Amino acid sequence: MSLEDIAEKMKTRMNGFNHTAKFDFDSDGIMFVDATQSPPEVTFEDKEAEVTLTTSIETFEKILKGEQDPNIAFMMGKLKVSGSMGLALKLNGMLEE
Repeated sequence: MSLEDIAEKMKTRMNGFNHTAKFDFDSDGIMFVDATQSPPEVTFEDKEAEVTLTTSIETFEKILKGEQDPNIAFMMGKLKVSGSMGLALKLNGMLEE
C-alpha cells in the first residue's frame, strides 16, 4: 500500500476526530492530517500536530486492515506515540475499521 493509498483511507476515517495528527513512516514519508476541517485535509508535509504516531508503513497497513491491534503494536515497540496520549487512544478506534 502506498502513502497515497493510506491518505485516501485516512480521509474517510478521520471524520469526527477534530484534531491534527502526524504519521511518521520514517524513510517512506510523513502524512499530516488536519481533521479540524471537513473533509479532513491530508498532506505529506511535516507540520506540527497534536499527536504523532511513528511506525513502519507495513505495520500501519496491518492496523488499517484490522490485522494488527494498535495497542499490541505500541507495547511491542512497533508503534511510538508523541504528544497527546488521549488523542492517540481516540485515533485507535478510528483506525481499526
